[in-house]
Amino acid sequence: MKNGLKTRILALILALFALISCACGPKKDKGCNGKHVDDDDNGYCDYCTELVLVYFDFYALNDLHGKFSDTDSQPGVDELTTYFEQARQKNPNTVLLASGDMWQGSPESNLTAGNMMTEWMNCVGFVSMTLGNHEYDWGAEAIIANESLADFPFLAINIYDRETNKQVEYCESSVVVELNGVTVGIIGAMGDCYSSIAPDKVEDVYFKTGDELTELVKAESERLRAEEGVEFIVYSLHDGGTSGSVNYRTSYYAITLSRGYVDLVFEGHTHKSYAKPDDEGIWHLQGGGDNDGITYAAARYNVANGNKAVLEAKFIRTNEYYKLPDSSIVNELLEKYKDQISAGDEVLGTTPTWRSSDYLRDVIAQLYYEKGVELWGDQYDIVLGGGYMSARSPYDLEAGEIRYGDLYSIFPFDNNLVLCSIKGSDLSKRFFNTNNSNYYIYYDSYGASIKDNIDANKTYYIIVDSYSSSYAPNRLTEVARYDEPVYARDLLAEYIKQGGLSH
Repeated sequence: MKNGLKTRILALILALFALISCACGPKKDKGCNGKHVDDDDNGYCDYCTELVLVYFDFYALNDLHGKFSDTDSQPGVDELTTYFEQARQKNPNTVLLASGDMWQGSPESNLTAGNMMTEWMNCVGFVSMTLGNHEYDWGAEAIIANESLADFPFLAINIYDRETNKQVEYCESSVVVELNGVTVGIIGAMGDCYSSIAPDKVEDVYFKTGDELTELVKAESERLRAEEGVEFIVYSLHDGGTSGSVNYRTSYYAITLSRGYVDLVFEGHTHKSYAKPDDEGIWHLQGGGDNDGITYAAARYNVANGNKAVLEAKFIRTNEYYKLPDSSIVNELLEKYKDQISAGDEVLGTTPTWRSSDYLRDVIAQLYYEKGVELWGDQYDIVLGGGYMSARSPYDLEAGEIRYGDLYSIFPFDNNLVLCSIKGSDLSKRFFNTNNSNYYIYYDSYGASIKDNIDANKTYYIIVDSYSSSYAPNRLTEVARYDEPVYARDLLAEYIKQGGLSH
């Protein structure tokens, strides 16, 4: 009896010792069978002691505006290509994405209708591109053509066809990529940028914004997690803050999205540079515009317990990589497209002094007026020429030789010349007495004679381009359109050829 009791006591002690050893020591003797556990969140499986952390890097571009080649005023993408190549060598779990406005703004991109930029993105391995407002500058046809060329999807969860009331066919809502066993979902959307597009280019589509967009993103986030097992969600939005504020209670982003729906946000459109968390701790990044730089975020995911974190988020300026060796990819593309982009190298003339974009826009307003009088002056008394004019980087002309490509970069938009009628009250408010600093006008003696004596109810005639003519608040009625492909930069190019800037 005593021996039996001793045996039971000994068995109890051994069982207790085993229990203590199991609780305090490694659990590798049980085995995890591939289902890792990391209850203490130390980054290693409690059973097999295998590392259960996956690290991945995101690099994003926004508002590149076709800045492909190096110029005197800014770098191109040759060194940036090398930077991306080196980043992927350091960490194969590297994701490149774009948040819109990648094409419009350079001879390399515009003269190839975006094809050259899209092919560059193929070569460096982008996984997605959210559409920006300037992707519509050439209409949906150019987007469709580039979509067929791209090895990655175009994203825009909220762009809908007016006729079918369904999402347009050339855009996806999201894309899923796998990084060493971790699934990452990228949701893309256009912000409330409709007014930033020439209305005639988006007649067949509309954008869901505000609360409607928020609900679309929430639903897609839930679908990605439930149906595709996505573990980390990135929101790529072509819209952004104006100051990089950490308080994202704005019209373009709903803070509720940061409560379990998205884990990281890359933005665009406003050309600001920031990397800051919002009130819920979700990081928002935007990389300026016109190739100012890129944004970067490093993230970590624990495959055992699902914990995730953004470890670092920052804006990287071009000076961090512009001295790297050029990538052969860029030279190969320049060679491939050399015939299409050769027009950008044409030397038009010279200017002995620096010319600001304000000066150039004043000249264009005069050229609009003069061309309009040439076309329609025998039928109509034309008051003025001009309207809303946007200039792009590098904005100004430096003293010296002027190439056609220089003008292409500053005035890339393909807006036709239009003769419009306008009521006197609107002529006075919107043109002669506007407080919008982007409106430029020119008038001769006839315009001067009526400027201070406008009959509010009388109809007058002015010359603008198709962006200004279709902008509803201008209250213009189109009378005639010059359908030849002659735009602001072309009128300015001819002016320079004739020595217009030579004194």
